[in-house]
Amino acid sequence: MNAKRQGVTALLMGVLCCGPGLAGPALAAEAASPASAMTDQVEIKNFAFAPRTLTVRAGTRVVWTNRDDEPHRIASAGGTFAASNALDTSDSYAVTFAKPGTYAYYCSIHPMMVGTIIVQ
Repeated sequence: MNAKRQGVTALLMGVLCCGPGLAGPALAAEAASPASAMTDQVEIKNFAFAPRTLTVRAGTRVVWTNRDDEPHRIASAGGTFAASNALDTSDSYAVTFAKPGTYAYYCSIHPMMVGTIIVQ
């Protein structure tokens, strides 16, 4: 199955599973997104998120990439997006933020690691 079809299938499964509007304001990046969508990066290094606070426009795809030798797991402080699996070195996790708001998150393995995405 090609990547575009897989993305559409993932999006449809999310809607069927959770119902429209129940997935919350942020959707996992596995959902189909237009090629023109904006992307921003957060690096995980030295047991910290860099940048710690990131301001983006609505519709931006945020990609976290683990640069540490230890695994990390991205979790939403308010449950507004699905948590990642444990990210090993060089693994990435992405979420597309559709609605304006402030989204606090942390590493559920190392809770002292915190960050914020501000969506305008």
